[in-house]
Parts: sequence; structure tokens; C-alpha cells
Amino acid sequence: MSLIAHLATGHTLIARAWALTRRDGMVLGFTDHDRDLTFGGMTFHAGAGLTARALEQVTGLAVDNSEAVGALRDAGLTEGDIMAGRYDGADLQIWEVNWADVTQRRLIFRGSLGEITRAGGAFRAELRGLSEPLNQPGGRVYHAACSAMLGDARCRFDLDTPGYSAEVPLLAAPAPQRLRVAPVADIAAGWLAHGRLVVHSGAAEGLVGLIREDRAVDGARELTLWASLRAPLAPGDMLRLEAGCDRQAATCRQKFDNMLNFQGFPHIPGEDWLTTYPKAGQPNQGGQRRG
Repeated sequence: MSLIAHLATGHTLIARAWALTRRDGMVLGFTDHDRDLTFGGMTFHAGAGLTARALEQVTGLAVDNSEAVGALRDAGLTEGDIMAGRYDGADLQIWEVNWADVTQRRLIFRGSLGEITRAGGAFRAELRGLSEPLNQPGGRVYHAACSAMLGDARCRFDLDTPGYSAEVPLLAAPAPQRLRVAPVADIAAGWLAHGRLVVHSGAAEGLVGLIREDRAVDGARELTLWASLRAPLAPGDMLRLEAGCDRQAATCRQKFDNMLNFQGFPHIPGEDWLTTYPKAGQPNQGGQRRG
């Protein structure tokens, strides 16, 4: 018997099953049934307190609108991970399944988690359908600064080149946005500004911070982040530090020797060029105007 035939009987044994895949590859399964369910090679755990409002799925490019509500009591679903952003953008699949015969099931939703809020030991997560990215504006912006991210497929710079990245232990965290790390002899002073910090161990493992300032202090390297990480750091945590780029043509040429892959337009006129006019004492012969 198929799930459709089972639903047609009017006496249904339906539960919902959820599969969450985080960006770090961890997969978690939940069900609102009172017993664990197993299908598709994974186990969906009961008792997680995970429920969802009715799904609103429409045609066109409108975003599927629903919300997941759950209690923070499952061993794999912790408040710390939610606060650290480990579930932001996680892939989500929801099935309706006959709990007495799990071969009778259908996928009713596929998308991702959107905004997550928490209060009183529970959380609420917005569900976003597959059409949601189609509503986001796209296209190339033409301006003087480079539009690539340092090290990406358009930039093509290898950050593992000696002198541009290093792994060092954290010495101290005097403030949430201020970190002190071991000296980095291979990376020139100030080169980490506008760069990245990737945590490789500890409670914040996998999180990324953006570096605002880089300076030498008392024989160590002190870094100031644009925003504090969403999980605590402790002395001894290993950090990967990557040199930064301010996306200017001069930096690309002099710091990275990568001008061939520069993705900006350094000679494009600025907005004030539209208001320029001939001035006395300057050549006005109808030729090319600069500046």
C-alpha cells in the first residue's frame, strides 16, 4: 500500500520526520513520533520536542513560509551550537511517514533554516524553501574595488603560500573582540588586517572571525575582530590566521602580486566626475578628461 492509499483510508498513522544537515557536514534526525524511526540509512530520534506549523507552499518565487519550534533537550541540538550559528543555513528535509510502515512516506519540504531565535529553553527557526535564493538580487557591481574574496575561484590566490597564513595558539582574550596570539614571524606586521581567523579547536571550532586590526604588543600579536565570535575561546585553542586584503588595486599588485586576477575597475570614473566642468587655466581642447 502506498502512502496515498494509506491516507485515503481515513485512519492514518502519520508522523513527521526531519533531517538537518549542518554546513560542517553533521546530520541530525528528529521525529515528532513517540518512538525512533529509521529509514533512508539514518535514525530519526523521538523526544526532541521538534514541531512545525502548517507548511504554506506556493507556486512562483514566493518563499515557502513556515516555522519550526523545538525544545533544547536533544543531545545533538544544543543552545551553544545554535548561539554559535552552527545551524544557520542548515539544509532541511521533512517527510510525512507512516510510523507503522516507514516505506510509506513522502518528502513534503526541502529547504534551509533561516533566522533562529531562542527563549526560555526553546527555539524558533524560520523555514526557507528552495525558491528563496531566487529572490535575492544578483549581478556584477562595477566599481573601483575588487569584488572577489581573497583566495576564491576568481581571485585565485593561494593563501597557503608561505608568508600569508599561519596556525598559532591563542594566548589570551583580553576582550571578546580582542585576542592575543603567539608571534607570527612569517607574516609581516599589519598584514592580517582585513583577513580571517578560523578556529581549529576548542568550543568555537569551525567558526570564522574577520580581523579589523593587527599589531604587535609585548612580543605577541594582538588582533581586533570586527565582531566577537559566537562561542567562547580559551587559551591554547588553535587558530588559523590569513592575511587580509582591502580590495584595492595597489594592494593586489604590491602585497599579493596578483593584479592579473584583480576583479575591480580601478580607472572607472567616480560619481563626482558627472559634475565636472571646464575651468579657466586648464586646457579645454575637447580631448580626454582625467580625474
